[in-house]
Amino acid sequence: MRVASLRFVSTSSPSGPLVTVERVHTARAVAAELGIDLLVLTPGSDLRYLCGYDAHAMERLTALAVPRRGEPFLVVPRLEAPMVDASPAGGLDLEVLAWDETDDPFALLAATATARLGTAPTRVAVGARTWAEHALGVQRALTGSALELAAPVVDRLRMVKTPAEVAELAAAGAAIDRVHARMGEWLRVGRTEAQVGADIAAAILAEGHVGVDFTIVGSGPNGASPHHELSDRVVEAGDLVVVDIGGETATGYRSDCTRTYAVGREPGADVREWYAVLQEAQAAATAAVRPGVTAEQVDAAARDVITAAGWGEQFIHRTGHGIGLDTHEAPYIVAGNALPLTPGMAFSVEPGIYLAGRCGARIEDIVVCTDDGVVSVNEGPRELVVLAG
Repeated sequence: MRVASLRFVSTSSPSGPLVTVERVHTARAVAAELGIDLLVLTPGSDLRYLCGYDAHAMERLTALAVPRRGEPFLVVPRLEAPMVDASPAGGLDLEVLAWDETDDPFALLAATATARLGTAPTRVAVGARTWAEHALGVQRALTGSALELAAPVVDRLRMVKTPAEVAELAAAGAAIDRVHARMGEWLRVGRTEAQVGADIAAAILAEGHVGVDFTIVGSGPNGASPHHELSDRVVEAGDLVVVDIGGETATGYRSDCTRTYAVGREPGADVREWYAVLQEAQAAATAAVRPGVTAEQVDAAARDVITAAGWGEQFIHRTGHGIGLDTHEAPYIVAGNALPLTPGMAFSVEPGIYLAGRCGARIEDIVVCTDDGVVSVNEGPRELVVLAG
């Protein structure tokens, strides 16, 4: 099965705005469906997703409150109210309740939500990454309330990308592909992982990102550690090097792409043999993506190939993760996740084989489930690229 590249899919029709007030209204409807009285979302990707406000997390409370009845509202420090107006949230006609330094913002939030609901909320859902002092402050102000996570509401929305979001992921993917295409400029024998990583980070910014999320350069035995940190290890001739890189674009959407390189000389036949298995597994998992297939079936498509070839114990992580305003978000492509895929879901497909003490390899693309299959955000070569060194 040929997997299409997203860059060759027609984009002639407008993709529309990234953030609309309908997102907040949909969140309210889902909360009501689940019996949640109040959503409280503080600075982070959930807040940015729902209303477009990329707020700075600090001790002062900033929160979007969405009662299951009545209009949603923002509680913000007065000194930051102009920043709300200047953000996409300023165009959504949300009520902004600005509080002064001597006010109790939690009491303001609780009183307003109670008034709109007509009764004190009992089930209150907060974002998974809400600071504890903010979550506990909300709970104290709403006596008798029980806190739970907002993930069942916001993940349901965030998992399915709009055409505008897919376009942002495609732009991020194209930028990170350009960085991988330049790897021969930096990844050479005699240079340290840290030196290579610094050059990659500069290129991530130069190629269109506004922030660097991570630069993994796992050379030789360090490639067997999937989340290896940059070190002073010097790249040697014959090393396999796992390069996993990603960043943030101006709109907050992320890139994440892994390629494996052989530096200085051709790898041996044994490496070629098991790397071919990895290629087959990555292709099989990508080809398995289509509506109705479950996340765990995609994981199995990769894992079964690697296990059948005798390398199952060396594939030590899930096959993939969702991506959007966070590098890791739902859906997770892992055994036990029976979630059916739907068009618009975007996630990584990244099987790996890791030989402790020797080397490792991983191939990672971001893909998007479509109405009839899958498209890939990333284009670069998936074979083992040999760099002159």
